[in-house]
Amino acid sequence: MPRIKSFTLYAVDLPFKKPFKHAAASRETSDSIFIKCTTDTGIIGFGECLPRSYVTGETRDSAFALLKNSILPKLIGKEFGAFAEVKQFLHSCDGKAPVDWLDPDQPQTAAWCAVDIALLDTFGHVFNESVRLDDNTTFPSSVRYSVVISSGAGYKTLLFIRLAAISQVKIKVEKKNSAESVRRTRKILGSKCDMRADANMAWDVDEALQNMSTLAQLGIHSFEQPVAADNIDGLAVLVKKSGLGVMVDESLNDRASLEKIIQKKACTAVNVRISKCGGLVAAYNRCRQALDSGLTIQIGCQVGESSLLSAAHLKLITAVRQVKYAEGCFGRLLLREDPATPVLQFGFRGKNPSVPTSPGLGVGMDEAILDRWMVKNTIIS
Repeated sequence: MPRIKSFTLYAVDLPFKKPFKHAAASRETSDSIFIKCTTDTGIIGFGECLPRSYVTGETRDSAFALLKNSILPKLIGKEFGAFAEVKQFLHSCDGKAPVDWLDPDQPQTAAWCAVDIALLDTFGHVFNESVRLDDNTTFPSSVRYSVVISSGAGYKTLLFIRLAAISQVKIKVEKKNSAESVRRTRKILGSKCDMRADANMAWDVDEALQNMSTLAQLGIHSFEQPVAADNIDGLAVLVKKSGLGVMVDESLNDRASLEKIIQKKACTAVNVRISKCGGLVAAYNRCRQALDSGLTIQIGCQVGESSLLSAAHLKLITAVRQVKYAEGCFGRLLLREDPATPVLQFGFRGKNPSVPTSPGLGVGMDEAILDRWMVKNTIIS
């Protein structure tokens, strides 16, 4: 029976073509973690995550240490007799390490994402199976990829979006002057563009009510994380008083957080991101949980994902299907170098790249690129 022999754990800074800024952070590199998993038969696969302290409470250093010291050593020697056993194990974990490995209250969903992706990719190769979450194999024709822009996006960027016929755009708004940036963006993109706003927790409740009302007059009706992640009662007030779409992002990362949001009626939509939700299997579970409660689904990404996570992204949308907004598959539109091949990048009109069908996640990894941008690494065996 195939078993895990070793892991190589990498901290990697993939450089961006341009800095990306929003109210909660500004970055020029991906700030990523990659995992290389090797079996006793010499088969390898890779995992990836992008820890963000303001999203899951994990920094890259804390996630790296957690994987090195507490999670990956537990997986050495673990055996799976069939690919279905891998998926069942990850389903039972539901985005976190087993409770006898780690306190479930320990921030860990980003770290576990790297494990989830690595196991799916590795044992997909072992058992010669492409990763699938259900019986669906074709990407839903109704879904088009969105562009995400900062509030200070330049004229050339906006003109590119217009010429590429991208119909959905999310603009990152700041604490102040949000109407000014939205008005300028709307003027260039036109009245038919479906624009939504992401405040990244920039406002308090009163500021949110005022800004949401103002921006609604400019054709924006969906507002992502307008207030602090832990202000669930405040989000519920916005849902009740604004009459507009309220999407949670930083407020959501695991089953318990979504259950609380649903109980409090604190949103109308959720942004499910694979890296923050504990991997592909757990992200699928969160989507089903949200849909069962009548919520709208946006499947998002962490800025700086490689095409490895983009492959998982495509497979998640293929399975969930009832997706209103999709963000991801940026490829070399954002990254100077993408270590995964083929590069999975959306195209004209936001059309999706082909869903990989090869074993595992269906992409290869160029370890020379990982080595080139590596900050540190370690081997666990």
